[in-house]
Amino acid sequence: MTFSPSGFLTIDGADLEYRMIGPAPDKAPTIVMLHEGLGSVGLWDDLPEKLQAATGAGVFAYSRAGYGASSPVKLPRPLDYMHIEAQQVLPKLLDAIGFRRGLLVGHSDGASIAAIYAGSHQDHRLHGMVLIAPHFIVEEVSLKSIAKIKTTYETTNLNEKLARWHKDVDNAFRGWNDAWLDPKFRDWDISEYLAYIRVPIAILQGANDQYGTLRQVEIARDECYCPVDVTVIPGAGHSPHREAPEATLKAIADFAQAALQTDQPLAA
Repeated sequence: MTFSPSGFLTIDGADLEYRMIGPAPDKAPTIVMLHEGLGSVGLWDDLPEKLQAATGAGVFAYSRAGYGASSPVKLPRPLDYMHIEAQQVLPKLLDAIGFRRGLLVGHSDGASIAAIYAGSHQDHRLHGMVLIAPHFIVEEVSLKSIAKIKTTYETTNLNEKLARWHKDVDNAFRGWNDAWLDPKFRDWDISEYLAYIRVPIAILQGANDQYGTLRQVEIARDECYCPVDVTVIPGAGHSPHREAPEATLKAIADFAQAALQTDQPLAA
């Protein structure tokens, strides 16, 4: 597939905005970036460019349906929306871009989606994953912070600020916030997938993450049979790539270079 630097892919009837930095998947390994629950292509800031420069790999970032300039979703989102993304949408997207060898880099919801994908697909093309502030279970600290941001959204100009990053702000915010605050979501638990992951994992966790604790890291260490490398970033919260960009870039790039350091040819 020939890529423009930016554009849209249609997956399951939804137009998904994307950016492709560096070589196409048939020329070099590819790092596919999965954003957070209120994220988008734009909210990665310049991390894709810096990651491409540091690794030489192509970097593919996209906005899931309901985010950025991608098609909106029907609300309310189903409570298994991350499973749907991981098991139905992501496999089709990887095939559509011609993914041959590389990594998944996911943040928050995106990290959870990556974990579900790798735990339910034995994908020989995948050589590793970087999970930034992942969620494997629901913690009270997460729910308190998500309830707090709901109040902020309803009482401040947060809507206007998010409009810089999302074409339909209400669709993006409510699709994420309403699902997490649904009482039935407390039982959400994806730890069962971790035992089936067969590629190395790097977990990056901000020491001051307001949406999750080191319990998430402990679960990964307890459940995974694959190598799990953990970096706790001092002074960072839930978004270390924005709060401690240099440390985050180094951790991701070092892992990526080690995971992709192989003479194995790109899969046909």
